[in-house]
Amino acid sequence: MNLHEYQAKELLAKYGIKTQRGEVTDNPETAAEIFRRLTERQPRQERDKLRPDPIGNISEAVVKAQIHSGGRGKAGGIKFVNTPEQAQKATAELIGKTLITRQTGPAGKVVHKVLIAEALTVERELYLGIVIDRRRSLPVLMASAEGGMEIEELSRKSPEKIIKVNWFPGNGFPLNEAKKVTGALNLERYQKEAVELIRNFTRLFVENDCSLAEINPLIVNKTYGLVALDAKINLDDRGLYRHKDLSQWRDIAEEHPLEYEASKYDLSYIGLDGNIGCMVNGAGLAMSTMDLIKLAGGEPANFLDVGGGATTEQVAQAFKILVSNKNVRAILVNIFGGIMKCDVIAQGITTAVKEVGLTLPMVVRLEGTNVELGKKILKESGLNIISADTMDEAAESVVRLVSGV
Repeated sequence: MNLHEYQAKELLAKYGIKTQRGEVTDNPETAAEIFRRLTERQPRQERDKLRPDPIGNISEAVVKAQIHSGGRGKAGGIKFVNTPEQAQKATAELIGKTLITRQTGPAGKVVHKVLIAEALTVERELYLGIVIDRRRSLPVLMASAEGGMEIEELSRKSPEKIIKVNWFPGNGFPLNEAKKVTGALNLERYQKEAVELIRNFTRLFVENDCSLAEINPLIVNKTYGLVALDAKINLDDRGLYRHKDLSQWRDIAEEHPLEYEASKYDLSYIGLDGNIGCMVNGAGLAMSTMDLIKLAGGEPANFLDVGGGATTEQVAQAFKILVSNKNVRAILVNIFGGIMKCDVIAQGITTAVKEVGLTLPMVVRLEGTNVELGKKILKESGLNIISADTMDEAAESVVRLVSGV
């Protein structure tokens, strides 16, 4: 589950990491009021306890589109304003606008809300990020003195400029490593604050079951010190049951409708642009199936992993999701019967097809325990099902179906 910038900053603030003051709105008139509140001198609030007192008296604010994507500035999703009227106008221009970035793809994402925050003077821009190092099965902290730019580009062109530190999450981020990172970022002047920020940031990542956390840029400001000017946090869906408060932040409007529907039944679905619907058990097998469809000259319409122990209900819902995509002209089912035997799978498929009223042609490849019995059930079902013995044969068959050959 991805968080919006304003949600990520709220989580950062809970861990003592300073962020800009700001408020979210979907209303241009309210934007003007927010600007006025930000520019008035006011007593220190609880969430601003780390900041000088009093706060306020700013002359410039920034209006930032809230979508699940980076590169908003390049797409026109960030505007600086100096008056309430400008804040209102900028908000009106952004709400309802479709932003197209490298991460959204050509379809883009519609802006439903904006964050209006104080604009801060930037002395330096730094980068902090954490992901899971799959090779070492550990989280890795990444830091760079060159923040504000795309970390992927920096990693490709100047990998030596990125500091990487693995750590064992159960032990907390080591104090000596935090000091080394602080030194490498030339933050000796802010060493105590920087060390605390790094350790709190890594604690946030572990305690909230994050899959990614970024502060880019982390800025140095003369008045406030180190401030998270922008933030991106993704949560591992499998850990959300431990974080009911964070689950409430889910923004369905930012998700593909079919992907959201699939998640309700513990199905892993990602929509693509092709016309061959795929239903497979196991992520690796699903990827291989999609590759074979491409090699055979076809285009998969989706990634769909029903898991190793899918029920008839889950299979039925999977078919409903597949046929909801109007581009799908045929379906390929590729199942390896390990935990679930092939005859049970075949019975589930036939029951689900009848329940859904599926009329699209379908190719089914079964392999594993009781495979012959499973094929017999499919053959005698009277349904429009083509049986395939190998993955290559299945891919070629389904491509012929959509090609009309």
